[in-house]
Amino acid sequence: MSEILATYLVHDQKGDFEKKAEGIALGLTVGSWTDLHKLEQEQLKKHKGRVVSVKEISSDDRVDVYFGRSTRRGVIQIAYPGLNFSNDLPAILTTVFGKLSLDGEIKLLDLSFSGELIAAYPGPKFGIDGIRHLTGVYDRPFIMSIFKGVIGRDITFLTDQLREQALGNVDFIKDDEILFENELTPFEKRIKEGKRVLEEVFTETGHRARYAVNLTGRTFDLKDKARQAVELGADMLLFNVFAYGLDALHSLAEDKEINIPIMAHPAVSGALTPSEFYGISNSLLLGKLLRYAGADFSLFPSPYGSVALPKEHALGIRDELITSADHIKRTLPVPSAGIHPGLVPLLYQDFGVDSVINAGGGIHGHNLGAAAGGESFRQAVDAVLSGQSLESYAETHKELRVALEQWGSVEVTR
Repeated sequence: MSEILATYLVHDQKGDFEKKAEGIALGLTVGSWTDLHKLEQEQLKKHKGRVVSVKEISSDDRVDVYFGRSTRRGVIQIAYPGLNFSNDLPAILTTVFGKLSLDGEIKLLDLSFSGELIAAYPGPKFGIDGIRHLTGVYDRPFIMSIFKGVIGRDITFLTDQLREQALGNVDFIKDDEILFENELTPFEKRIKEGKRVLEEVFTETGHRARYAVNLTGRTFDLKDKARQAVELGADMLLFNVFAYGLDALHSLAEDKEINIPIMAHPAVSGALTPSEFYGISNSLLLGKLLRYAGADFSLFPSPYGSVALPKEHALGIRDELITSADHIKRTLPVPSAGIHPGLVPLLYQDFGVDSVINAGGGIHGHNLGAAAGGESFRQAVDAVLSGQSLESYAETHKELRVALEQWGSVEVTR
């Protein structure tokens, strides 16, 4: 029988985790058991949640301080029959964590889908291998830059900034996630003018950057707008998936007419993931579920930037995105926030060649301009791949030298 296996971190003063697990398994499925007549038990048996494992783990002083009492911790696993829900992410999340999320002392760590269920999820249209084929870049991490300060500015300002970034030899350029439909830089014009500028830069330099335009608007209009973007020649879509919901991403990704990559932004996910004690784990939300729903790129805070995740969380996201899994293609990890060229050795060590180095201020804030900012990242990547230190490589590469003077560098220790 198909089922979803949910793994939870549970906090409980009494530490009766067997009883807690059975209460969850019943409460989120048939409601009660021992009070039912034998006939009803027989009828409902195939719908009853099943406790798979219960394990108490070591106590933690920080947990006691947070809850203001002595608290015990356990990890429990419960299987939910596929008969209970339609095979879509809203139904699954409501089943395994709907009212349970209101408990405030339980964290959903992971979900495992049985084979029949996972077959319904498209995964990325392109994935890592598809993006490499699309770009012709096979042997290094990608580099992406971000528009900065474009709110209230016109299309000329935006295209000038786009041109500067493209001249820096970055691979991808994404809209600011807070740039929505507006009179100064409307969606359609951004795509048309962006394409024109990038083709001009390609003619001049031989390098073709790709632009991810922010897909926004009312939920039920998104598919039509995405199809329009494709018709206009858009390279990629940026999507604020957690403002709309995972199912909206799933719907876009499985549409055969929307045949361009989708870049998932983590905005709003911080309302669900940061606590150690409740909510949803980063690796599940920004890793596995984004990948299953169809994101070709997953942006998330790096472990060492301005909005840093704990390193084990960021690496957990990475693992869920790039580990082989059934029919589902791998998603590109995009560690972000506070990234500058001096961090490239660390980024490469932790995220490897199959990743995207994503920078905003680290490109636009470069003392020689955005084009030099992009070049400094390319030079930092070249230095790492050639086995040289950034400092020695910078002796003959001005853009990297200036970047290191501005932001410094981080020594990689193994």
